[in-house]
Amino acid sequence: MNISFADISLAKSGALAVLVTEGAALRGAAADLDAKTGGALKRAMKAAGFSGKVGAMLEVMGPRGVNASRLILVGLGKSADLSAAGLEKAGGELFGRLEKSKETSLSIVLDGISGAKLPAGEAAARVAFGVKLRSYRFDKYKTKKKADDAAVSLKSLIVMTRAAVAARRDYATLAKIADGMFLARDLVNEPPNILFPGEFAKRASALSKLGLKVEVLGEAQMTKLGMGSLLGVGYGSQHESKLVVMRWMGGKAGEKPVAFVGKGVCFDTGGISLKPPAGMEDMKGDMGGAACVTGLMRTLATRKAKVNAIGVIGLVENMPDGKAQRPGDIVTSMSGQTIEIINTDAEGRLVLADALWYTQNRFKPKFMVDLATLTGAIMVALGKEYAGLFSNNDKLSKQLADAGEAESEKVWRLPMGAAYDKQIDSQFADMKNTGGRDGGSITAAQFLERFVNKTTWAHLDIAGTAMASPKTATNRSWGSGWGVRLLNRLVADHYEA
Repeated sequence: MNISFADISLAKSGALAVLVTEGAALRGAAADLDAKTGGALKRAMKAAGFSGKVGAMLEVMGPRGVNASRLILVGLGKSADLSAAGLEKAGGELFGRLEKSKETSLSIVLDGISGAKLPAGEAAARVAFGVKLRSYRFDKYKTKKKADDAAVSLKSLIVMTRAAVAARRDYATLAKIADGMFLARDLVNEPPNILFPGEFAKRASALSKLGLKVEVLGEAQMTKLGMGSLLGVGYGSQHESKLVVMRWMGGKAGEKPVAFVGKGVCFDTGGISLKPPAGMEDMKGDMGGAACVTGLMRTLATRKAKVNAIGVIGLVENMPDGKAQRPGDIVTSMSGQTIEIINTDAEGRLVLADALWYTQNRFKPKFMVDLATLTGAIMVALGKEYAGLFSNNDKLSKQLADAGEAESEKVWRLPMGAAYDKQIDSQFADMKNTGGRDGGSITAAQFLERFVNKTTWAHLDIAGTAMASPKTATNRSWGSGWGVRLLNRLVADHYEA
């Protein structure tokens, strides 16, 4: 979709939308439109009981006095509650209303919004951002379109504001975030016969053209490094496991980097501890953490972030086979710690164990944040509205929580402690890979903490938010791209030079 910004003009053809706050009299461009249409807007508002409540829309078709094919009033709710998220939602809902309406162009007017706290340029950029996010489609494998899957007709958006220059500047950054989110969505949505570890690594490597330095470690290299924990997960697969390292060095030379580590199980059958068949197809999304890290690194590179950042993703496929890892096996991790395999379906933490140790050992980062679709238990605890947050550092936890609130990707911190940690002690090895049903998300985090070596660290369990998450005004995709916005905000607010 072509998105642009311009000064206010009421002479546009196509659909014309005006954003209004609740209870305020028509003002600015809205008042001008009402005058041009001979009071048609006020009459329609009265007849429909439209007052500008959040989410409300009112259409006037074929109005006289203007060139627009239809006028749409969009309610933003009370001015005191107006936020960036609310403006993005309004943009997304407008696109959803018109995407297959046979309208090819939409103009949105932001003028005279009563009590708006955001600068006019940012407000306009946020509306456009909402439209762009909602416009995402993943239909590359559909060869025959049904009538109800008709092609999107809406091709052009003009956001009209008296702060067009500022809007263009603000949107330029938001568009790069959207592109990172779209990459993450694409990766999660891809079928597993297409996106196996080698193909994922190839797509990550393609980001080198944006200025990222990308390394791909194969099984021979990981064997030399002693990554028995990660490698064990992939023993049953015909596809070679990979570890991908992405580096963006946009900060000061020699400054410690920030680091992000992603679980990338490209398909998870559960291995020998085979999952039930119902819903197993969703396990193509068990690489949502790696998808987020890859999308984030793309965003940091394209917006030329002034930070040194490391992205590490462990890519495996967990399959049952005569060579597959078994319950009862004991593997040795890169850290030297041994792990008893109780359940081969608790595999993501085995991948992250070596990826986290490798990251802290090689790069000595300021902090590490790992992301993983790690446990079903987190959805029992938090549903699909929040990701679970576990950390050994209060400051980093607060920064993540604040970034999540600002970007509508919320996290909720859960407890950790010695009693939970004891649940993963093993009678045969240094630890076992599951602590049982009770506190399953917490004991998984306790397992990971044993591999961070006192580095400042946070773990985000995104099983409920990265895939099959609730449909929203700005995302209708199965893969959400969750985490890219959150972590980009974390970096931008606290760690850029």
